[in-house]
Amino acid sequence: MNIQEFAATLGLSVSTVSKALNGREDVSPATRQRVLKAAEQHSFSPDPTARRLRRQSSDTVAFVISSPQLSFAHPFFLDMLVGVNDAMDAGGYQVIIASARSVETELDVFKRLISKQRIDGLLFGRTRRHDERIAYLLEHDVPFVTFGRSQTSDDYPYVDIDRFVVGRAGCARFITLGHRRIALIHTPEYLMLSHFEHEGYKEALHAAGIAYDETLCVEAAMAEEDGARAARRLLELPDPPTAIVCGHDFIAMGAMRAIAETGRTPGLDVGVIGADNHPFGSYVQPALTTFSADTQHAGKRMAEMLLERLSGKSSRELQEVWLPQLIVRASDGPHRSGM
Repeated sequence: MNIQEFAATLGLSVSTVSKALNGREDVSPATRQRVLKAAEQHSFSPDPTARRLRRQSSDTVAFVISSPQLSFAHPFFLDMLVGVNDAMDAGGYQVIIASARSVETELDVFKRLISKQRIDGLLFGRTRRHDERIAYLLEHDVPFVTFGRSQTSDDYPYVDIDRFVVGRAGCARFITLGHRRIALIHTPEYLMLSHFEHEGYKEALHAAGIAYDETLCVEAAMAEEDGARAARRLLELPDPPTAIVCGHDFIAMGAMRAIAETGRTPGLDVGVIGADNHPFGSYVQPALTTFSADTQHAGKRMAEMLLERLSGKSSRELQEVWLPQLIVRASDGPHRSGM
């Protein structure tokens, strides 16, 4: 029988069985003894490829550039990789970079990395609400750390910047500035960060007694042109927004361009708040109000967690959610009467 069938006979998850067979400390002694006894009775031996991966070290980890952004030159990935490399150098590991052409083909990249036994663990971000990558890695007991949480499981290591706070605090700031028609342009909803932003945004509206209007919520890819396209759609509404919370600074820059195209002034006629503190944000006009995102520090912490995980530390001890800070500049002006 394979490990899935063996786990089913015990009524345990594949991950728990795998950990027990490999003497991991994050399984109780009673469970480990039960699994080992059953393995002996059934003459069960785990998959040799997976076993070799766990017992042999390649001193290599993979940093996977995840969709929807595949450009290595993007500051998100560059900053994170600097942090990852710093920690891995100190730990004696080398880092390889992998990517996929699309969301649909990304799991194949993970499978190839693992099947060829090229890596000891993985690091990746842009987690999804229902993430087959996380499910696959847990099933095959492959060490990994993500930048972001997921509804798929809560039993894996992660670093996350709380995007619920971005949605809630961004919307709440506009409310305190007198706005009532507040839009949200967020990244695709299948991403966990977008789900958190959306929920935080709705909570701020509810707390202020403002009705949620789904026409004011638009999805956009993490690109300036997509942000501009989404903002044009919002500004063409019969009752357009006077303020826009954006899920990424690139989206916000596109939104400001679309606002200017209509003859309005960003930050004066229509307020804009971004997220992730892109380096260009302080140089655009008006300077972009945004939320902090220390991705270099996050990358370093993710790599440190992976090293700890490879040393046997439990997943539950390796989960951190960081609070973003609002960076106030000039793009989030107060509501103007008559607008």
